[in-house]
Amino acid sequence: MDLPAPRPVLWPLRPVGSAAVWTSSDAGQTVVTIRHAHLPQVTPEMLAWWYGHVPGTMKYAGQTLPRYLVWHPLDHISYEADGAVQPGVELRITEAPGRDLDKLIDIHVRVEQIDSTAAIISKRVLGAALVRLENEFEPVHGGTSYVTRLTIGDTTPAARLFLNRVAHNRAFPPHKLAAWIRHHVEEIGNLENFLPDLFRYRSDHEP
Repeated sequence: MDLPAPRPVLWPLRPVGSAAVWTSSDAGQTVVTIRHAHLPQVTPEMLAWWYGHVPGTMKYAGQTLPRYLVWHPLDHISYEADGAVQPGVELRITEAPGRDLDKLIDIHVRVEQIDSTAAIISKRVLGAALVRLENEFEPVHGGTSYVTRLTIGDTTPAARLFLNRVAHNRAFPPHKLAAWIRHHVEEIGNLENFLPDLFRYRSDHEP
């Protein structure tokens, strides 16, 4: 797989140290929790709209680009949906944290929830959630509080027997997980730089 050309980085990317990150492990599961610094001028309504409208294009750096490539101008590769992005729809998300193809994430997930409180996706096999990503948000003065939980592995019998090993060794081995944490802090932090204007002037006027 080839990386698309990097897009201009118009704003500083947030450092990992801007977020509180902690990891816990139990019964074959690993849970990474990231409490991001608040997103100023971003509302939960904007985030609900964004997660339902990542496909599409926007003006950026004098060009018209896919929104996904703007979201992280260095690492994102592609974002494909098999229909309008809503619960039940399958997504294929491809990204290379740090622009390192050795850390490539190329995963099919299904949307579980998108509303003004959370955006949740998961990869399920044999009824087990190999990977589940929960993004939760709530309004605070001047912006939004945003917390991410990435759960790797499940507690079902199939997961305990062999699927958790697959999730930890193939989907998110330690070197890839560390790179993803940095990437995720950067992409969520970047929303404050373009989402308020994009939401205000969106051309489709969808709710």
